[in-house]
Amino acid sequence: MRFLSLRRRPRVELQGEVLEEMALLRKRAPDVSGSVVCSVDGLRIASDLAGDHGEQAAALSAAMLAMSGRMLTMTGRGAFEETLISGSAGFVACYAAGPTVVLTVLAGPGANVGLLRLEGRRTAAGVAAVVAREP
Repeated sequence: MRFLSLRRRPRVELQGEVLEEMALLRKRAPDVSGSVVCSVDGLRIASDLAGDHGEQAAALSAAMLAMSGRMLTMTGRGAFEETLISGSAGFVACYAAGPTVVLTVLAGPGANVGLLRLEGRRTAAGVAAVVAREP
């Protein structure tokens, strides 16, 4: 990976810029209740989840990305873009944010799924741009 190593925590500047993108997501999609950005290896880069679930959510996000990618490869459906999980208490959506990062977004049960998908993709593109600028 270009921008971080599994042995080092992400730079403070990177984390701050990613958190800004996550804050914009909450402004544009009020149904969003939290999000986490992590490497494809499950290392948390930034989290605005309530409680202390950022590390666990990052690890599960990486696992979801890997599983979704394998399904797409096996079925010949192209590269991973997003996975949407619908539950009785809301939604979890995972988005590719460039080749090495994943954005996971949580939303409540009455969330506008179209807006969630639109803004999730927009935020993932913003996060990917931030990460691409890292030396």
